[in-house]
Amino acid sequence: MNDKELLSRLSKLGFPMFEPSDSQDANETLAEIVKSQDTRLLEGFPVLLANAGENYQFDPEQVAQKLGSKTYKDRFHQLMLLSAALFSFYHLSFSWWNNLKKNLSQEDKYMVSARKTDLAKNHPLKINDIELDSERVKKLFELYFEQKAEREKLRQERFTELSLEYAMSQVFSQKQKELFKKKLEGYPLTKTEQEYFSRAVKKKVVALANTDLHSLAKKLLERP
Repeated sequence: MNDKELLSRLSKLGFPMFEPSDSQDANETLAEIVKSQDTRLLEGFPVLLANAGENYQFDPEQVAQKLGSKTYKDRFHQLMLLSAALFSFYHLSFSWWNNLKKNLSQEDKYMVSARKTDLAKNHPLKINDIELDSERVKKLFELYFEQKAEREKLRQERFTELSLEYAMSQVFSQKQKELFKKKLEGYPLTKTEQEYFSRAVKKKVVALANTDLHSLAKKLLERP
């Protein structure tokens, strides 16, 4: 895998500094990160792991199979424990991770606790012969969640918009919806539009604005 392809795959897994591209194999990408000597990429491993896990793409056995040497497999294990410490540091709980952490040994749990202390005190994070920066690891993770929250907000706004559009379609025709929005946004109506609005749209609007009718409709929907 060349660098361009690797960076493209990183973007799909939530690394914010890269542009998205084609399809990918999340486990192969994680394995490539583990084998990298670039501390910037290794510090982003918890972000990539969280994203792959949430997308149901992460399989630790598949990652380990792609690593080959014991050195890389040990580094992968250490990065997993660092990720566990980071999740705990931010009080995060993922269903996919909760299943994995059941297999942690007592020694692993001790290491997670020690890593969590390192993160809290901004101590260097030594993984074999590589040293990661605690502050950068946390900043990358925080950035990932800030962007994730923004994406969720946009998704919710879009959902609300589509829901409203669907509800209006149940009451108004396309022409009536156009007049409704035009009137609501303060645009002037032609004489013909005004007459049609008064004759066909306003009656429905008055009915929709009736709080008693709205309450009765909700009660009806709550009945089995």
